[in-house]
Amino acid sequence: MVLSPGRTEPIEKYFEVARRLTAQGFTVLIHDWRGQGLSNRALADRRLGHAEGYQDFLTDFRALLDAFAARLPQPWLAMGHSMGGCLTLLALAEGERRFAGAFLSAPMLGIKTGAVPRPLARLLAWSMCGLGRGGASVPAPSGPDPAPFESNILTHDRARYERNLALVAAAPDLALGPPTWGWLKFAFQATDRLAKGAGTAAILTPVAVLVAGEDALVDNDAALRTAARLPKGRTLVIAGAHHELFQETDETQAPVWRAFGALADSLAP
Repeated sequence: MVLSPGRTEPIEKYFEVARRLTAQGFTVLIHDWRGQGLSNRALADRRLGHAEGYQDFLTDFRALLDAFAARLPQPWLAMGHSMGGCLTLLALAEGERRFAGAFLSAPMLGIKTGAVPRPLARLLAWSMCGLGRGGASVPAPSGPDPAPFESNILTHDRARYERNLALVAAAPDLALGPPTWGWLKFAFQATDRLAKGAGTAAILTPVAVLVAGEDALVDNDAALRTAARLPKGRTLVIAGAHHELFQETDETQAPVWRAFGALADSLAP
């Protein structure tokens, strides 16, 4: 199992998922994308989440698989959350054929831009990057500090939410704050490529796409449209769930793991 986290998420956040997978017999490889976790940060201010297009991420992903290939039992399955789901699907669209299946949790196949209309957000991202301001922070509507549990839009599970905050408090180098204009441009470029169908019709790998019914971060309609174009795509809406399906309550996670079990049993019984 190659597990690719979402934006801001370090390896350490997925110990519970990894424990569950290893208990089922999987070897689990989790990685920190460039620019987050303990991977190298692109900017002097390490709290800014920056990116310059998606090809660097895909190059890193291929290098990761090549480096660990001899140690990974087959068949290989991919699991990606949010940004990790988008990049996993992009890798498949660009010809990565080593995976027997992919399981995408709330994949970033379209983004929500809050009170700013999406066309304006897109224009601002390209303009700021064109002016050499791609490394500047996108204004954060709620400020730099994490939201209190009561107003968070990530999970309904207080214990897991507070555990994740405590993890970063204990290891501050894991912290990642708001995205830059460069990251926002990357997000539009990556989701646009998949929305246009480039390479998706050639993905013959079975792909399960799970969307969170109460997702306030990614565009579920875009995810469902992209999934519908996958030759072996299947979709499931997790009613009542916030964005972070693997950090949700046990009750909300139950259908997530049933869907994963159905995919895994068909590919790696």
